Amino acid sequence: MALVALALAGYVTNGLWADPYTHVLSDNVGDQAFFEWLMGYGYYTVTHGADPFFTDLLNAPLGVNLAANTSITVYTVLMTPLTHLAGPQVSFVTVLTLNLAGSAFAWYLFLRRWLVRNAGAAAVAGLFCGFAPGFISHANGHLNWTAGWVAPVVLWQVLKLREPGRWLRNGIVLGLLLAMGFSIAAEGLFYTALASGVFLGVWSLGKAVRDEARAAMPTVARALGVAAVVAGVLLGYPLYMHFAGPQTFSGTGFNQRFFVEDLASYLSYPTRSVGALFGLHSDLAPNRTEETSFFGIPMLLLIVVSFVLLWRRADPGRRATLRAVGVVGLVFVVLSWGPRLLINKHEYDIPMPYAVLAYFPLFDAALPVRFALVAVGVIGILLALIVDQLISRRIPLGGLHAGLSAAVVVSLLPLIPLPLVTQHRAAEPAFIANGTWKNYVPEGGTLSALPMAMNVSADGQRWQAYTMARGGRQFRIPDGYFLGPQTTGELGRKQIGRIGAPPLATDWLFLRAAWYGYVTQLSNADRAQARSDFAYWGLDAVFLPPEITGSDHQTLDRGAVETTARDLLGEPEQVDGVLVWRIRRGVDPVDR
Repeated sequence: MALVALALAGYVTNGLWADPYTHVLSDNVGDQAFFEWLMGYGYYTVTHGADPFFTDLLNAPLGVNLAANTSITVYTVLMTPLTHLAGPQVSFVTVLTLNLAGSAFAWYLFLRRWLVRNAGAAAVAGLFCGFAPGFISHANGHLNWTAGWVAPVVLWQVLKLREPGRWLRNGIVLGLLLAMGFSIAAEGLFYTALASGVFLGVWSLGKAVRDEARAAMPTVARALGVAAVVAGVLLGYPLYMHFAGPQTFSGTGFNQRFFVEDLASYLSYPTRSVGALFGLHSDLAPNRTEETSFFGIPMLLLIVVSFVLLWRRADPGRRATLRAVGVVGLVFVVLSWGPRLLINKHEYDIPMPYAVLAYFPLFDAALPVRFALVAVGVIGILLALIVDQLISRRIPLGGLHAGLSAAVVVSLLPLIPLPLVTQHRAAEPAFIANGTWKNYVPEGGTLSALPMAMNVSADGQRWQAYTMARGGRQFRIPDGYFLGPQTTGELGRKQIGRIGAPPLATDWLFLRAAWYGYVTQLSNADRAQARSDFAYWGLDAVFLPPEITGSDHQTLDRGAVETTARDLLGEPEQVDGVLVWRIRRGVDPVDR
């Protein structure tokens, strides 16, 4: 099973493995650059003793609160040897591949241990959970969300809390898992905790198991107390940084009315699936990275029929489990619809439960569309149970057995994933790779590629990541792709977040040239503004590489950027294949 899962994960990510240095995920260039940056910063953290939850290397001079971002600290530390030897690019695709394979394998082990006897049933459901449409969609750049193995591992330990006489050990283990899960996939851990709470609450109310639940409650309560203490000690500082540290903000940098699940998307197929080859997919997701449901009509019908059949054949104790699983599925499906009901891209003015929850802490920072990922686990559990009965022939051979077996095949075949789409990205320039930049930037100085690093022009952030992975002294960069406050100070802490730094006139000048090919006639007022912006960033030099690349298959206009830079800063030096302009703070660019 482990080998099958790893082979399928390698198949999905083979476009990156073909050339991890110059290939990038087409549908999410920015997030891949950010997670590669985190890999490089992980090596910098270990070798320089830096703070893993705050850095001033990005977004100079203010810095970035990494605890309020998806910082995957455990991964970045564990991968430091590979990051140093092969680069953040290889560490990124390695973690991505192992995440997908590990998720399928962890679900297989969980289902085999807790729900079904048959390894084949656990394998089918495990592969579905690990490579479900939502996780393949998030494989476009999200190392946190592809860590789907966190859910079954945490759930496994939650179910062990009731073991008599082992509350201390089980509590310590759960506390360690919570600390690890927070540092890898905090939002996913939040959903797992909610799902666990809903499941245990509904299950405990079942008449057939009420006495059993009451007897287990003292042991579980003690174990949870231990887990809270252990996790609290380990997460004290990162939680402080997340909620009260510098550069924090309120809520999220994304629109919760936009990032919701379209009700019709549950009936469709994802973009990267066999079903899409036959034109069965629909463009109903907020973007290609958030196709979190897309199970298709056959799968939904199979699950409904399977639930009814399993319920009728179950004893009272198993019915308590099925009821709890079903309620979890319904709750999270409804939450995924967000504040207003959306059907086939049309928003109806019908308030949904999330309209109230959106004002509560934690919920205000979550994206409703991602609640649909919990449905993957629910479907996986029901799929494992029905396939187990089919393989073991507890459903006798005959019309029902044949019909259900065919339904399983018809439901799963269209969901078989296709490889992720990749595109070319600019190779690292020799100016960076050879360390020539050190001749232009003093210790603690600031350097920027042109255009400045943002989510749609991520080259500069990637190249800083590569220098961090090599070790030695480091330069800072302005801007970057991250989540941060709208503005500085207490006002920024109270407002919702934003993607990247608040733009200044000069970074917009170069981004506009790169993205739209727009070249403006510069005045001395523009140069005065640039002097001010350069001084704010503390820039010592800027450089223009021979090739610049962006997101969404966009070819950036290098010629327009060069024309703008020459008009603003004069003639450059040509060094190691790049054009370099030294910046004298408060002097450059000079008026003309």
